[in-house]
Amino acid sequence: MIGRTFKLGTVGLALIAAFTPIAPDAVERWFSTGFYPVLQRQVTPLSNLLPFAVLDVLAVTGCAAVVTVVIRAMKRLRQTRRRLSVLRVLGDLAAAAALVYLGFLVLWGFNYRRVPMAERLVVEAGAPTSQAVAELGVEAATQLNELYDEAHRVGWDETPWEDEAFRGAFASAQRALSDASPSAPGRLKRTLFSPYFRWTGVDGMINPFGLEVLANSDLLPFERPFVAAHEWSHLAGYADEAEANFVGWLTCMRAGVPARYSGWLFLYWQVNGEVDEAGHARLTNALSAGPRRDVKAAVERLRRGQLPWLRTAGWRVYDQYLKANRVEEGVRNYGAVVTLILRTRFEPGWTPVRRAASPAPGS
Repeated sequence: MIGRTFKLGTVGLALIAAFTPIAPDAVERWFSTGFYPVLQRQVTPLSNLLPFAVLDVLAVTGCAAVVTVVIRAMKRLRQTRRRLSVLRVLGDLAAAAALVYLGFLVLWGFNYRRVPMAERLVVEAGAPTSQAVAELGVEAATQLNELYDEAHRVGWDETPWEDEAFRGAFASAQRALSDASPSAPGRLKRTLFSPYFRWTGVDGMINPFGLEVLANSDLLPFERPFVAAHEWSHLAGYADEAEANFVGWLTCMRAGVPARYSGWLFLYWQVNGEVDEAGHARLTNALSAGPRRDVKAAVERLRRGQLPWLRTAGWRVYDQYLKANRVEEGVRNYGAVVTLILRTRFEPGWTPVRRAASPAPGS
């Protein structure tokens, strides 16, 4: 009876957590800038000590457990001919899934419900004009042309999380956006999911159960800084993809020439996906030979390993995942970073202007 009560209670609690509205202000105050930063600064440094991905261990263990439970249930069914045993197994799996979901929320997932960045910063209303978007792309191309020689001369660190200057840039970007203590950067780890990353065109992800960063092992050197900064932004509690892109880009803008080159390359790539054919041609013509070779190399990397049908299916699943976590735009949310950059009010040094905090009730 205790077991059945526990299972029903776990599933019920998961359903309540999934569908009960929670005030974003409360999530922001108690979780995203309260409990979560403390947790992350404890867990990520421990994960960084491990040369393997915690997610790999969890995935293999979880799959083995599910297969074992199902096989035992099928054997029991053949022996007893009682379908109740199958229903019991289904209940066990539902309770286990509910526990995993609750763990996801407590360890990281509630960050999806925090106050949107557009409400924390001074951001002009409305979408940017197509001309403004195109001009941002030209600016990105201009920056790439100017930074190319120096960036390639200095080169890119294979272990961004050990680069003190880059870590400092990440901390600076966080302090510009929040009063919460800066989060700890994560080691870029190889994973058993690397083939999937290659086949679907995924550059990286975080493991919410180990607060670690998993990166595509095929990343080119000049792609690595921005991917690291983007995933670190997720570790810092910016679950929204556009916000993670924004924080990642701000990090690169505060770092050395190689990282700035990586950040502008990301933005050039992002704007290219937002303009029409004429705008695309304009941006391509704005690039000098060196950056154009880098863009071509990145395109070839993606095409070389992709399985188009799996890429389409994988991103469709991720689109549904984002929408299930209250990101209404789904994967289209990635491109919203262009709007954030163009509509946010900045002080010198790409420092965003924050909104004044609302007075506490009764003050």
